[in-house]
Amino acid sequence: MAPSFMFEAPSDEEPELSESKDEDNEEAEEEEEGDEAEDKPSKPKPKSQSPWDFTSYSESVAEEHARRGTTSVDFKISKILQQSSAPAQQEETSDSESDKQVDYRSEDEDEENSNARDNKSFFAPAEGASFHANSFMELNLSRPLLRACETLGYTKPTPIQAACIPLALTGRDICGSAITGSGKTAAFALPTLERLLFRPKRVSAIRVLILTPARELAVQVHSMIEKLAQYTDIRCCLIVGGLSLKAQETALRLMPDIVVATPGRMIDHLRNTMSVDLDDLAVLILDEADRLLELGFSAEIHELVCLCPKRRQTMLFSATMTEEVDELVKLSLTRPLRLSADSSTKRPSTLTEEVVRIRRMREVNQEAVLLSLCTKTFTSRVIIFSGTKQAAHRLKILFQLAGLQAAELHGDLTQVQRLDALERFRKQEVDFLIATDVAARGLDIIGVQTVINYACPRDITSYVHRVGRTARAGREGYAVTFVTDNDRSLLKAIAKRVGSKLKSRIVAEQSITKWSQKIEEMEEKVTEVIEEERAERALRKAEMEATKAENMIAHKDEIYARPKRTWFMTEKEKKLVAKEAKASIEKEKGSADAIISAQQAEDLKMKEKRKREREKNLPRKKRRKLEAAREMLEDQSEINEPDGSGKNKKEKEGISLVDLAYRRAKAVKAVKKAVDSGKIVKKSNKSSKQYKQRTQSRTEEMRELFKNDMSERRQKSSSNAGRKKPKSSFKSKSRRT
Repeated sequence: MAPSFMFEAPSDEEPELSESKDEDNEEAEEEEEGDEAEDKPSKPKPKSQSPWDFTSYSESVAEEHARRGTTSVDFKISKILQQSSAPAQQEETSDSESDKQVDYRSEDEDEENSNARDNKSFFAPAEGASFHANSFMELNLSRPLLRACETLGYTKPTPIQAACIPLALTGRDICGSAITGSGKTAAFALPTLERLLFRPKRVSAIRVLILTPARELAVQVHSMIEKLAQYTDIRCCLIVGGLSLKAQETALRLMPDIVVATPGRMIDHLRNTMSVDLDDLAVLILDEADRLLELGFSAEIHELVCLCPKRRQTMLFSATMTEEVDELVKLSLTRPLRLSADSSTKRPSTLTEEVVRIRRMREVNQEAVLLSLCTKTFTSRVIIFSGTKQAAHRLKILFQLAGLQAAELHGDLTQVQRLDALERFRKQEVDFLIATDVAARGLDIIGVQTVINYACPRDITSYVHRVGRTARAGREGYAVTFVTDNDRSLLKAIAKRVGSKLKSRIVAEQSITKWSQKIEEMEEKVTEVIEEERAERALRKAEMEATKAENMIAHKDEIYARPKRTWFMTEKEKKLVAKEAKASIEKEKGSADAIISAQQAEDLKMKEKRKREREKNLPRKKRRKLEAAREMLEDQSEINEPDGSGKNKKEKEGISLVDLAYRRAKAVKAVKKAVDSGKIVKKSNKSSKQYKQRTQSRTEEMRELFKNDMSERRQKSSSNAGRKKPKSSFKSKSRRT
């Protein structure tokens, strides 16, 4: 067997294009080809290709619907619009009132300063790294790769490519980060392909494993590598969930050189597919490492790292270096080089950022505000980020009913439908892509003009990645964020990041009112579409159960003869882990030092105020009782506090004086009431007379004893008259000791 094959790969995003793929550029290329044809015969200039190609997936959507017996939501909406006598029409743009764009004025300044951790001692010095190169020929790449770069339209390397490719060719471990859209995918793909050109071709093995957090990002990286390797014999395989399991097993048994996968599906194949292992792996690439850990892939990543050989090259790229990412770096990398071409939070100079304030009383009109913006201001190549899958689907239906061509991208769709939505948006068959956060990382769709955050992101990091879908590779772009009163903290962070360039957009009131009325009229149609989809899902589920039962009856022996599949983590274990994580988050939120928003603090303050007002209106006895109970709780908390030795002080709990007096008064009142009503009869006076007689006889006895005692004392005092009196030790009984 040939000696171990070692090489390395770079980071995680696609390279920038030297020129945009517009019609003007295509016409210019055709003119140049015409001029060359008139001159002496020469080699024709190849037409520039797009690095992302999902056409094969979009063609199979119709076949999938036919196989499943379902119809698309577009078909349902078009059928309803045809049946409707008055179809929805787009809003006219000639409104008397237009939108306004004004400078944003912050209410107050956020003065928090973050302290970054210093881990430079762990990393090797990157003194030889150069972030400048005039062409890819300076990076010592082979001719097939240079030809592929020319075909894709790549002329000058980006800073992260110029720094990463030479160092990756030397086999060093790399931990890098760069601004979104800076070409990290080509930065690790090109050196990987260069090293694979010199692999031992007689021995087939999986030599490169690329892990990504999302399926769409994996498909994009796979498409990019195939485009760069189109003039070589290097084979690449895609392993993600949602696609055919049998086809992936067949592809893995053929031992491709590069495997692009998501962590869960890769572990599934390593455990259940025969003749598949990572014994000959030479390069491990972790793309969007922080996102991998955020989505709950921490255990899977650690398992895959342990399955990989120790003698390997590892490359990790992360937008933010959190504590979890630092631990993963220390676990998987050996003396890595840290490359940071551009800050991950750096703001592109060509990006225009705006906010739309949604007041508390106007939150119900948020959909009307969105439709108003999309019909008047931002009409094409727009990505709209929604908070939930249900909200994204509802917006898709509203846009189609309003006559706007839109596609949706979220987790409730099949993988083929998700890739078809990306392809339709890339080809400009639809103007709007309504997506959840699955489209917020890594995806590079050329020509996105606007990003609208319909649902405000959770933090500033999510915001940076969302708006990074536009203004990529030097192009212009707009980012519009809908901000409610509950999102003040994020608004402060955005204002601090953008500064004076942040704009505030005021949507025309007349347009909002008009679209609010239209949405109310469309509610019945939206409900009809959703009900039809629900009925279709129920019917399909029943058909699947019937088909499963038929297969179990017809092929029972064959099914039970198959080896049982094993799982790295079952669904029950995943739910338990998610439940524990949620409980820990809630516990952190409930701690005393947890940070709460201004609205939450105001609500707590008003709650305490209302509580005090209710106590003032209570009767005096109940008010005193509450005060006494509150004092008891304070005393008990002081008693139970740990002392200096670490032991708790425990004392007996008693009844407060107020409670004791209240109980005695209540008992006396109850006895008196019972006597008056005749429930209790008083005893006769015989006992009292006997008691008086006894007390009188006892008094006489005490008097006699006192007289006898005094006579004895007189006799003793007369006998001791000649002696000296001792010092008296008598103390007054009234004096308190």
